[in-house]
Amino acid sequence: MELAHSLLLNEEALAQITEAKRPVFIFEWLRFLDKVLVAANKTDVKEKQKKLVEQLTGLISSSPGPPTRKLLAKNLAALYSIGDTFTVFQTLDKCNDIIKNKDDTAAYLPTKLAAVACVGAFYEKMGRMLGSSFPETVNNLLKSLKSAESQGRSEILMSLQKVLNGLGGAAASCHRDIYKNARSLLTDRSMAVRCAVAKCLLELQNEAVFMWTAELENVATLCFKALENSNYGVRVAVSKLLGTVMATALIPKQATVMRQNVKRATLEEVLELMATGFLRGGSGFLKSGGEMLKVGGSVNREVRVGVTQAYVVFVTTLGGQWLERNFATFLSHVLDLVSHPRATQTHVEAVYSRRCVSFILRATVGSLLGEKAQIAAAKDICQAIGKQMKAVEAVVNDTNGENKSGAADVAASQHVMVCALQELGSLVQSLNATASPLIQEPSIGLLETVTSVLLHPSMAARLAAAWCLRCVAVALPFQLTPFLDRCAERLNNLKTSPEAVSGYSFAMAALLGGVHQCPLGIPHAKGKVISIAEDLLRTAAQNSRLSLQRTQAGWLLLGALMTLGPSVVRYHLPKMLLLWRNVFPRSLKELEAEKARGDSFTWQVTLEGRAGALCAMRSFVAHCPELLTEDVIRKLMTPIECAMTMMSHIPSVIKAHGAHLKASAAMVRLRLYDILALLPPKTYEALEHDPSSIYLRIPAGEAVPGPLPLGVSVIDASVALFGVVFPHVSYKHRLQMLDHFAECVKQAKGVRQQAVQLNIFTAVLSALKGLAENKSTLGPEEVRKSALTLVMGALDNPNPILRCAAGEALGRMAQVVGEATFIARMAQFSFDKLKSARDVVSRTGHSLALGCLHRYVGGIGSGQHLKTSVSILLALAQDGTSPEVQTWSLHSLALIVDSSGPMYRGYVEPTLSLVLTLLLTVPPSHTEVHQCLGRCLGAIITTVGPELQGNGATISTIRSSCLVGCAITQDHSDSLVQAAAISCLQQLHMFAPRHVNLSSLVPSLCVHLCSSHLLLRRAAVACLRQLAQREAAEVCEYAMSLAKNADINPFAPGAETGLEGVLFGMLDRETDRKLCSDIHDTLGHMLSSLAVEKLSHWLMLCKDVLAASSGKCIGTNQMRSDEMDDDTMFTTLGEEDKSKPSVAPRWATRVFAADCLCRIIMLCENANKAHFDLAMLMALLFLFSDDLLVLHLSDLIRMAFMAATDHSNQLRMAGLQALEDIIKKFASVPEPEFPGHVILEQYQANVGAALRPAFSQDTPSDITAKACQVCSTWIGSEVVSDLNDLRRVHNLLVSSLDKVQAGKGSSSQLYRESATTMEKLAVLKAWAEVYVVAMKIKKEAETKPKRAIKNTDDDDEDFGTVDELPPDSLITLVQPELPILSRLWLAALKDYALLTLPAEFASQLPPDGGAFYTPETIDTARLHYRNSWAPILHAVALWLNSAGFNASESPEEAAAAMPNSQKRASSIMLNQAPGTPPATKSLPEINKDRMHLILGVSIQFLCSPRPEEPVEHVTSCLQALHTLLDSPCARIHIAEDQLLGVELLSVLHRLLLTWDPPSVQLLVTGVVQQIVRAAQDYLQEKRNTLNEDDIKEKETCLVLGEGGETGGLVPGKSLVFAAMELLMFILVRHMPHLSPKMSDSPSHVSAKPQLSEESARLVAATVTILSDLPSLCSPAGCMTILPTILFLITRVLKETAVKSVDNQVSPPVSATLQAIKTIVTLPMAKTEETHKQWTSLIRSTLASVLEYSQPEGTKSILDEVSMLTAIALFLWSASTEIIGVQSLQNGCINRFKNALNSCDPWVQAKCYQLLLSVFQHTNRALSTPYIHSLAPIMVEKLKAVEGNRPNSNTELLAVQEGIKVLETLVALGEEQNRVQLLALLVPTLISYLLNENAFASASTISKDLHEFALQNLMHIGPLYPHAFKTVMGAAPELKIRLETAVRASQASKAKAAARQPPPTIHSVPTIKLKTSFF
Repeated sequence: MELAHSLLLNEEALAQITEAKRPVFIFEWLRFLDKVLVAANKTDVKEKQKKLVEQLTGLISSSPGPPTRKLLAKNLAALYSIGDTFTVFQTLDKCNDIIKNKDDTAAYLPTKLAAVACVGAFYEKMGRMLGSSFPETVNNLLKSLKSAESQGRSEILMSLQKVLNGLGGAAASCHRDIYKNARSLLTDRSMAVRCAVAKCLLELQNEAVFMWTAELENVATLCFKALENSNYGVRVAVSKLLGTVMATALIPKQATVMRQNVKRATLEEVLELMATGFLRGGSGFLKSGGEMLKVGGSVNREVRVGVTQAYVVFVTTLGGQWLERNFATFLSHVLDLVSHPRATQTHVEAVYSRRCVSFILRATVGSLLGEKAQIAAAKDICQAIGKQMKAVEAVVNDTNGENKSGAADVAASQHVMVCALQELGSLVQSLNATASPLIQEPSIGLLETVTSVLLHPSMAARLAAAWCLRCVAVALPFQLTPFLDRCAERLNNLKTSPEAVSGYSFAMAALLGGVHQCPLGIPHAKGKVISIAEDLLRTAAQNSRLSLQRTQAGWLLLGALMTLGPSVVRYHLPKMLLLWRNVFPRSLKELEAEKARGDSFTWQVTLEGRAGALCAMRSFVAHCPELLTEDVIRKLMTPIECAMTMMSHIPSVIKAHGAHLKASAAMVRLRLYDILALLPPKTYEALEHDPSSIYLRIPAGEAVPGPLPLGVSVIDASVALFGVVFPHVSYKHRLQMLDHFAECVKQAKGVRQQAVQLNIFTAVLSALKGLAENKSTLGPEEVRKSALTLVMGALDNPNPILRCAAGEALGRMAQVVGEATFIARMAQFSFDKLKSARDVVSRTGHSLALGCLHRYVGGIGSGQHLKTSVSILLALAQDGTSPEVQTWSLHSLALIVDSSGPMYRGYVEPTLSLVLTLLLTVPPSHTEVHQCLGRCLGAIITTVGPELQGNGATISTIRSSCLVGCAITQDHSDSLVQAAAISCLQQLHMFAPRHVNLSSLVPSLCVHLCSSHLLLRRAAVACLRQLAQREAAEVCEYAMSLAKNADINPFAPGAETGLEGVLFGMLDRETDRKLCSDIHDTLGHMLSSLAVEKLSHWLMLCKDVLAASSGKCIGTNQMRSDEMDDDTMFTTLGEEDKSKPSVAPRWATRVFAADCLCRIIMLCENANKAHFDLAMLMALLFLFSDDLLVLHLSDLIRMAFMAATDHSNQLRMAGLQALEDIIKKFASVPEPEFPGHVILEQYQANVGAALRPAFSQDTPSDITAKACQVCSTWIGSEVVSDLNDLRRVHNLLVSSLDKVQAGKGSSSQLYRESATTMEKLAVLKAWAEVYVVAMKIKKEAETKPKRAIKNTDDDDEDFGTVDELPPDSLITLVQPELPILSRLWLAALKDYALLTLPAEFASQLPPDGGAFYTPETIDTARLHYRNSWAPILHAVALWLNSAGFNASESPEEAAAAMPNSQKRASSIMLNQAPGTPPATKSLPEINKDRMHLILGVSIQFLCSPRPEEPVEHVTSCLQALHTLLDSPCARIHIAEDQLLGVELLSVLHRLLLTWDPPSVQLLVTGVVQQIVRAAQDYLQEKRNTLNEDDIKEKETCLVLGEGGETGGLVPGKSLVFAAMELLMFILVRHMPHLSPKMSDSPSHVSAKPQLSEESARLVAATVTILSDLPSLCSPAGCMTILPTILFLITRVLKETAVKSVDNQVSPPVSATLQAIKTIVTLPMAKTEETHKQWTSLIRSTLASVLEYSQPEGTKSILDEVSMLTAIALFLWSASTEIIGVQSLQNGCINRFKNALNSCDPWVQAKCYQLLLSVFQHTNRALSTPYIHSLAPIMVEKLKAVEGNRPNSNTELLAVQEGIKVLETLVALGEEQNRVQLLALLVPTLISYLLNENAFASASTISKDLHEFALQNLMHIGPLYPHAFKTVMGAAPELKIRLETAVRASQASKAKAAARQPPPTIHSVPTIKLKTSFF
């Protein structure tokens, strides 16, 4: 293949390959040439042009296949248009000669066709350049058109079309000739020719004015004729021609009109012509009246469908604006069509015509009109309905019968009503909430109009009106409840009118059926429809005029009631069972008696009643499967069995009372089959008594008179039931049935036989499918034989559908029998047949049989037959004489390839080469063959699969063959074939992405996006979705390049928005679910990979879509619009047809855009934090001018605002969600220009305005709930600090709080009760969140030091206000509501606690619901509670902690006592009267209940939070526990009952196992600490009380605490044990090497990572709690746990004491040091036993610390200071006898020596500090050895300073600390030793002094040392005057130095004092202010 890629055809290579491969090689070369010519250098092309022309013209006569000739012609034309045109006329003549050639053989045909194709391509490409030669060419083509066969005819017509296209108006002289010759071919036998003519004429009408003036009627008639017996392709082409011609006749194109004076057609004339086709078909006006009557003239269906499509083309061509202006006329015309008697001669025809008219309306109104225009259209439809209804009422009320034709009018009006109401319903449903103006404007009166139709005499119209009402209710759920009420009321008032009973019950049933589409539902009480239904059934017998309607209505309502689901039906089930039982006779005796009684009317009512009852049963079984218990099924079976038996009597009843009962009987049968098919088959195995009575009615099945659909549906239902039952019937019965079937087929004759056979086959297939699903077998030999005879007989049936069914049945049988011999027998039978048979029928039937066998048995089961099957099918596929055989065999081949999988790998090459050969040779008009070829290609690609990536020679060949195949199918004219090509390429891209060329694939996909074929659009979007997943950027680029340089530009309106814009636009037009979801996904993938880089572009897209709701046109930026005005004015005149103004985005698209907005915010957050920070941005701007999200903040807010205030509820939800996201992400972003403010502050007004509408009275609950959430986010974000500004939003919450208090049963309810639950809980949750934030701010304000108010200068005015705010500002807003809130919060928590009980406690739930939920809606309410309990719990804990535990009164009483009083809750308790009734609980009891509630809820949740639970719930719950345990009341509660604490700890431990985030772990440690503290306090209290009653022995006091006298801790009962378990878990999680198990394991790496900041905090908290645990134990208990605790603490110290750069002590280290101190100072019992243990423990610990502090080479540098501190802690706290052991003492002294000699001054300084404390120890025995060892070293160190003065502050500090220690030693020494001591200190100090000269030049640090020494000397002198004098006297030179220094110092002080101004007053506070910020 690679050799084919050259500019000139590589003839040597061509000669070397086999004959078979040459066409492929040539095609590949032409493909390459096609790409290269466009891009090649002109001079290169001109050089080789001569040779190229030779090669290409040579190919014309090599009989090329269809795709090759297409490409050949294209390349030749391109070559001439790029290179020189000298020889073009020669080539043209050559082609003309070939066309003139008289050779008519099949062999010469391809050459002729190629020449024709070339002529067309030349004219299309070069047009007027060839102008002079065109008359001759056209004549030549027209001549050969007369004698050509069908392929030639279509090819010539396509060429003519291209000639016309290329020449435009210049070809006018030939127009009439072409028209005359072509029009007769519009009714050609061959469908492909008809298509070609239609396309040719479509091209012609662009310029030929006569076609839409003088010849208009003839063209129309021709089109109608062409539609007779047409296929889909013809209908598309002809309807396009017809619609376009009609539209042109009405509004001609500007250019042509200017040239000729044209008489335009009027709209009436045009519509009249179209109507003729719809009503009279092709016969038109040409036949005389007499003939018309004879024919009975029902219009051919194809014609009607074609004209229907033409109507759509007509309107689409004229465009949306035209439709808007002329809608009323158009509507009345279309509705007249369906009221015309000719359109509704039979019922079936009427139904068909209605479908057509509905299609016209849906396709035009639904897609061409924007939302505003759709509302206007709905008004027009309303008026049309009203007008019809008035006419009907006139006839109905006309008692004298003056209006004879009235009855016929009424009958016709029903069809009009059905169409109009269906369209109205669809419109309202697609508009959704945006349709609200329609309902709210009284002038339109939509509801009155539609309800009036409920009284229409015709049932079809009444049903349509009911359906329309349901659509309205689903679109506008707030109307649902009022509608139901209104219908119920009217039904009651008009009980005596049969139409009213029927109509209003239809409406109510429809509305009930719509409830499941409204998420908010209806109030539970509305389920009381049952009483109305019962009443109707009860009164049915009273009035014979009404009994039929009342019976039907009653059962209909009950059936509809069932759709509300188990939660409603549960309450009515007993009554329903009773009603069902009463409809049917109770016993066989009654049944027999019944037969004898009654007249035809009572039988009709009875049958209708029973059909209704069965229907309601079916509805029950389908919608309430949860209620189907064994017992209920048993009760249902009684009436059903009775119905069975009754069915066998019916024929005799019908005989007796007349055939009009057949319909009712059929209805009963239908319902019976339906319900049986739904029930589990086991329940009715008893019904086998007489199988023929159930099933075998079908083949004999009298076609039921009356409406046909009923007959069809009975058969359908019986087929379905047969499938369900067959697997459960005994083999004997199976045999009987199959034999019976065969008998029926034999007996039936003619057309009847086909029908019977079809029904039988469907039943058999259904049965086999049932068997396969039940994994059961067909049965013994005779059953198989009988089945086989049935099936095999049909494989050669002339009816293709039957052949398909038979093949399918055979495959399924093989699957069910599942024996290799059986399969082999089947396969062999078909092999033999195929080898011998020559007729098409049996070849097609048996080839399908082979495919089905392989498909159902699978590759493994049929492997041995694979070779034979493939070879036979490949042979059949080459049978060029019969396309039908080719189609069937290729279809089977595709089935085999698919089912064989990898086993097929050996046959891939031959199959592929066959597929390619056929693609290159089969004429494109055989589309079915091409479709099957596409299917085979796809199957082959899947089979080869990932191997396609390989580089081997065979694989490369396979891959390039696949690509060639895809290229050919892509170019085919049929949409299905193109769709297959796209899916093949998609597969290829999945397996071998590198080899699929996106640069050509993406543009072709983009072109398909605008195709008129849904299948193609679907395939294109599915493919784009896959491409965008991996390569979104490339896809967008290629699409843009197409938009920029394509002649055919699919992106006409939105070129600048690229593919994204086009996809957004498609969302408005498309209705197909799958397609829309694929578009969503594609945009989602593009967004994920591109939005962050092209932020402005994507935000602009979303903004344009959202802004559309405010009536702005999409796409034009304001900046550009000024320049565009004039141009657009002129351009749009001429091109109105091409660029139709696009419809403004509809609500669903806007919702999607709002979701995209939220995704963009999230993507930016994950990408880079700079997106949210302006200050950071300013710094970044210099680096790269990227657009960041924060720059678009105003746009974001505006978009969210637009969405949140829209009509559409879904959009409002999305807008509020976006607003919440924006607030959360930007709340803390500072405003760089105004320090101290945040950037969101300037948008307060927008936020307030966006939220306000959501709190209005008529807003649905879900929106209000969302808005509450946003309110609390906004208030809690602390963006707004000014109270007055906050009040606006706060007031919204206050107003909604009043709603919550209103209680359960208030206010007229529109929605289900759980909607109210949702709203109320959302309000409470919002308040809870605000209160939590308020308390947080208050707490922060209290802990901060009070700042001094600064004197605000003028320039500080802006910020002055910020500081003056009272610190508890937010709390002042919440405070007044707290008494009410706390009560409601507690009530909500109580509800939640009850609702979370497991199912077995259901009996404990209060029968009438809780505070905020009703028992009926319990299931939905649970979800709402689950969303809101956590913040409420936190708030309750905060409230109880701050005041609540003192607030008495049970919540119930509070409700009565405080209607709304704003007094503080706590004051109530104080003034309670002494005589309170005994019913009230005491305060401790109430508090105990509250504690149980909160702890219960928390523990229940923390036990196992579901993984999808938001982490906020977990943190809220933990914070609530923490807060709660702050209050003494709660602490006592948890400490008194130790098991409660243990339980809580084990739950927390479990939580840690599943939840990782450090925030959660920190909160857990907080709660654990609270629990331990509570226990400590409680124990201390106990000990204190014991100490006071000192009478008891001291011993008991000591044994208090865990562990008692033995020291044993019981897991599960011991709080200490539980705490240690949990703490140990945290430590090991963060420091795995603490666990001996871990450090011994081979996988353990010795390098220890540095702890993160969060981990460090966690470890610190853990250590602190560990050190508190011993205080909970008795001495013996302490000894049990201390070894573990001390081990852990010392190890943590060792691991974390690492030197840091700034000498900071990390949290874990300070915690461990604190812990050591706590433990060493424990007040230990001095009993002998424990004392020994205690001593050895402390010694070992110190020894460990000493060992750890030994500097090791490997470890990161040890923090000596912390280690020394630990040692010092032991020295301070423990007694000498414990630590005074020689070895320990030496160790300690060593460590201090090392530190003194350290080269780090910081270590020295700290060491001096620690030594100071050791030297000062009260116990002299302990300190003396240390003084003796260490003091001499110190003196040496300090003396050395004189020669080496300090250079840094740290070094200075070390010297100062050392001197302090010496001074202390002097003070500690006895009087007699003081002189010696001073003799060490004073000279050292004096040596630090500088003389005057040196002082001037010294560094500041040296000067500081000088000053320090001087100060100290001045201080020491007076302290020890005697000794000081002695020392000074002994050394005179010291004295001189000292005196000099003193004098110098005094002189400098005097100078300084003179210069210094008096100090200002507020200098100190300013500094403080500055620092207190941090």
